[in-house]
Amino acid sequence: MEKRHLRWVYLLILSIIWGSSFILMKKALIGLTPIQVGALRILITAIFLLLIGFKRIFKINKRQWFYLFLNGTIGSFFPVFLFSYAIQHIDSSIASILNSLTPLNTLIFGALVFGFGFKRNQLIGIFIGFIGTIGLILNGAEVNPSQNYMYSGFILVATICYAFNVNILKKYLHDLDAITITVGNFILLIIPAFIVLYFTGFFTTFEYNETGKMSLMYITILAIAGTGFAKILFNHLIQISTPIFSSSVTYLIPIVAITWGVLDGEKISFVQIISGMVIILGVYLVNKTK
Repeated sequence: MEKRHLRWVYLLILSIIWGSSFILMKKALIGLTPIQVGALRILITAIFLLLIGFKRIFKINKRQWFYLFLNGTIGSFFPVFLFSYAIQHIDSSIASILNSLTPLNTLIFGALVFGFGFKRNQLIGIFIGFIGTIGLILNGAEVNPSQNYMYSGFILVATICYAFNVNILKKYLHDLDAITITVGNFILLIIPAFIVLYFTGFFTTFEYNETGKMSLMYITILAIAGTGFAKILFNHLIQISTPIFSSSVTYLIPIVAITWGVLDGEKISFVQIISGMVIILGVYLVNKTK
């Protein structure tokens, strides 16, 4: 399959996987604290990746380890904790909507910090998608007035982390394959994540009851599919496309996440549906080649 077609297949698969990640985080938080959810997500992902790609680390040279550390810390370590705290206080569907700020930040920081150029239609598409995102956020605040939107700032910080992550990978790690990048990222995160998990008291206070077992099941699915497999796919997508195209997956994620949210009892309005359609228009314009 040609790269220009394959990238759309990857985009669709990632939107389904990551769109489902928010409801999985919400369910995992029933029996775990936000810090435990973040640390366990990293550790389980690291174990999964070591089992399938340990030999890949021998392809990595000294210079690349530095950028892999930056890439893993900024793109995985901090965001998993930020999202866990945010989803504890706002609906999972709203969290996914706020995540749509990633392409805008990717464009801004890619141009300002990394020297990447962009076309006029990409800029227009980004802002149209951003308008749709604002519509979803404002209407969500009306539908759910009890939500603590102060925690939306955590997701904003996470989207800036993702923006730097995408641009670092594209500029400094383009010569490594997707699996090697992902394995290298999470090997470097094992010790910090274990230390964090240890100090949460998880090994002494966690209750292995029905609620605890279900939370562990949700976090395991999230770690293997939503982090391990999806990270490999996303890193490959970045290598066969552009940072802006890759980050535009966050425009499609809310559609999946909102669907899960509704099935779980979260509220959605007609205005949010229209805003989702505006977001899709933004995706089209960002990726229009002519």
